[in-house]
Formats: sequence, structure tokens, C-alpha cells
Amino acid sequence: MLVHNFLEDSAGRFPGKTAVVAKGRRYSYGEIEGQSGRLALALRARGIGRGDRVAVLMDNSVECVISIFGILKADAVFLILSPSLKFAKLAYILNHCGAKALICDEEKAPRIRGLQRGVPGLDFLIAAGGAEIFAETVHPNSFSWEQAAAAGRGGGALRANSIDLDLASIIYTSGSTADPKGVMLTHRNMISAADSIIKYLENSPDDIVLNVLPLSFDYGLYQVLMCFRFGGTVVLEKSFAYPYEVMKLVEREKVTGFPGVPTMFAILLRMDLSRFRLESLRYITNTAAHLPVEHIARLRASFPGARIFSMYGLTECKRALYLPPEELDRKPGSVGRAIPNEEVWIVNAQGEKAGPGVVGELVVRGSNVMKGYWRDEAATDAALRPGKLPGEKVLYTGDLFRMDEEGFLYFVGRKDDQIKTRGERVSPKEVESVLYKMEGISEAAVVPVPDAILGNAIKAFVTVEKGSMLNERAVILHCRRHLEDFAVPRCIEFRENLPKNPSGKIDRLLLKSADLRSEPAAAKGIGNENM
Repeated sequence: MLVHNFLEDSAGRFPGKTAVVAKGRRYSYGEIEGQSGRLALALRARGIGRGDRVAVLMDNSVECVISIFGILKADAVFLILSPSLKFAKLAYILNHCGAKALICDEEKAPRIRGLQRGVPGLDFLIAAGGAEIFAETVHPNSFSWEQAAAAGRGGGALRANSIDLDLASIIYTSGSTADPKGVMLTHRNMISAADSIIKYLENSPDDIVLNVLPLSFDYGLYQVLMCFRFGGTVVLEKSFAYPYEVMKLVEREKVTGFPGVPTMFAILLRMDLSRFRLESLRYITNTAAHLPVEHIARLRASFPGARIFSMYGLTECKRALYLPPEELDRKPGSVGRAIPNEEVWIVNAQGEKAGPGVVGELVVRGSNVMKGYWRDEAATDAALRPGKLPGEKVLYTGDLFRMDEEGFLYFVGRKDDQIKTRGERVSPKEVESVLYKMEGISEAAVVPVPDAILGNAIKAFVTVEKGSMLNERAVILHCRRHLEDFAVPRCIEFRENLPKNPSGKIDRLLLKSADLRSEPAAAKGIGNENM
């Protein structure tokens, strides 16, 4: 079994059934099977072979879905990249993974000018839209979506060469350094994760799943993969920017499954949901950050017919824990126990298995655990360590949990200093690196602060050089030019000095502490000017 068999099997069973609803149009399994097959032949005709990396830079769209399966059918490895990536990080990822091709849409042309110079190993580009624009400013070997489809017609039968131990995808995620890490996922990894989640959600071909999460986010990506696995329908939306319209879509399409993150649910709970007919909803899932207990209670009241699943996962294993909805009343603060076909435990600071009540690192064992990090042996060795069987590797998540007497797990925090905000992980070092590039800033430290909507907001503390006239507006605008939207600090606090620990490093724990009594600097031109 390979991941693209999800599409092939469902197309064989339900060729005329709607697989994807996007931008007001409906696409059948048969259509997507045909178009992805032609794309695969076109990729092969241009030299893409087994194990080659092909990146996709698109918003949620049917072309993005077709690209995923077309790349896999060509025996290649797909990367779905966030449309909000800045050029420098996009070029870094493409160079780091050795991507041979990029598939994108017309809207991205102005943002990726000069890509050929920045990524010399990129052989060609396929554009959904005007390829001429790309050929002039981005890459001379640019082809339109229609040209690629035409090249795939009459190209003969596709013969799969991959096996389930081969890579299916690389998902780049922020690491503990400023550079992102490429999580390597085999076909077996992705199939195991999808099958486990489908099992506890009890999905069936009757399910219609709304996905407003970006496909570059593994939570969003798996909504598509799982729907194609069980033969359901996925309704793709670009984002959750217009929640009223999203709820109208739930009503109109009779959506049964709604995956979300705490920020989305916090917004929904501020709306008058009685205006919508939402009785079709069968389940709601949450991950990316802990869902506040008070939000769970209000969601249950707002969606009385829906089962609510609190879950925990990370890209390196997709999903690790889930709380059965029937346990919400007894264990409202828990994210549950291991998903089907997986084993988890907690280890203490000495690396020994810990019992109930002890805070320690969560360890995950299962076929859903990643192969490792692309071209990063040190990070791989730190995360994947010897398991129970000879030659086996298990995942040390870097997240701290405690377990109760019944084996239910409770998230405590991260071992490293990554910040989870808006469902994304942000490396403080990455944000600080951008701050240090701004003339006039002498010291910078980034910390999370609780936020009812975002889960965590990003706050930056800075000190400036004598005589600097920097203000909050200028610093935030600088960050917006160099960071993805979710990584931009919500606020900037200027200080005369930043606290240091005994080793001379900036003490972030003290900055986060409510006991920090030193006052912000009040020099002229330094302060929290409103945007």
C-alpha cells in the first residue's frame, strides 16, 4: 500500500462521487485520478524519478490536491510549502532538500522573482496560470498547468516503483535553531497515521470534512489524505479569515467533520452560532495547542450533536494522543491516551520510565514515527533513540507531560523554548535573528504570553543603542517584512536592560515571570506606540 493508492482505490469504488469541493466547484474522484495521472506522466517526461523532491507552493486548491497525488504517482516526494514563506526561507528549503521542480500558482510570481538564481538546482517550474510571467521573471523553464497536462496525455501507463519504506513527503517545521527542519515521512508512516485517526474518528464514505487549515500544515494535509483513504468528501477553504462564511459553508455542504485549532474555536465562541443550521456536524477535532477547558464546555453547548476530540500530536509522528469524547466530563484537561497501533510513555530526567504524577518527556513508539530529519543527523539522533527491539527507534518528543493513575496524559510544556501560536511553531531564535538585523537594536529576547485567541502571542523585549529613536511601530513593520505573519511579535517592550542568568545569557524565564518589577524604558522615542 502506498499513499497514492488512497486516490486510486476510491476512484475505483466511487469514480463519479465528489472528492473535493473548492472555490464553488465540485471535482469527482475520477477527475482527480485522471488529472493526477497526467501530471505524473508530465513530471516523468521532464526527468522526475524515484525519490526526487518536488515542492508545491499553493493555497488550498484542487490543483494542490492533484499535485500531491501526481507527484506520488511519479514515485517522487512531495513538499507542501506555506504560501506565507518569505523568499529567503523558501530558497533555503528548496536548496536544503534539493528540489528538482516547483509547482505553484500565478499569484506567487511577484514573490519568487529570481528563484533560478537563488535555487540553481531547480530544473523547472509548473504554474497554474500564466507560465509566461514565470518564464520571464522566475525561471526560464516554466510550463503552464495546461501544458503539463497536455504533455501527460498519451504518455503510456504508469508503473509504480516505490515501496512503503520510501519517502512520501518531507514537511518542514521550525526547529530549535533559526533554520527549519525537514521531517521525513515514509508511505508507511503516513498510512499508519491516517488509518489510526480514521479508526477512532469512525470515518466512513458518508463523511464530509471541512478543511480551512493550510495543506502545508500536517493537520490540514491529513484531512485530504484521510478523506481519500475512506472515500469521503473534503471541502477546501483557503483560510478561516471569514468565519461567518465558513459557518455558512458548513450549513450548505452539510459538513460532518470540522478540524480546528484553539484560535479558530475562540473566534467561533464569540459568534451567535444559533443563526446557522449545524446539525450535520458529527465531530469536531482540536490539536496544535491545548483547548481550554472552558472552551470545551462552550463548544459542547454550541454543537450539541457533535463529538469533540481533544488531541495532541507533532509533525514527527502526526498524532500521538486523543481523548475519547465520552471522557470529556471526567478528564477535561487531558489530551488522552495513545492512538490505536501506538505506544507512549513518559521518561524522567534520568531517562527512566516515570509513573503517575511525575512530569517527564513523552516518548512515542509506532509505525507513524518519522524516518528522521532530512540531512540533519544530529537532530535525528537527538529525537530518535534506541527502542525496545534491536535496531528500533522511538521518538522523544521534547514535550513534557504528566500521567494520572488511569493512564490519561496532561500536557505541561515544551522542553525547548519553541512557541506555539496560531497552530504554528515559532523558534524564538528565528524572530530574535530578525530583530538583531534591525539597526539600533542591541539586545532582543522573545517569549510567549497567554492570549485568549492565539493560545500564545509572541512578545519581544528589546534594548536599543543610545540615541536610537526606534518605536514599536517601526520594529513590528521590520518583522513583517522578514517573517511569516504568525511569527510577527504582537507587541514590543523596550527596556534599559534585559535580565541575565549566571552564565550571562538573557533570562527568558525571568522575562516571562510576573515578578519582574523593572519598568520599561521611558526615554524619548522609546515606548509602546500603538499601531
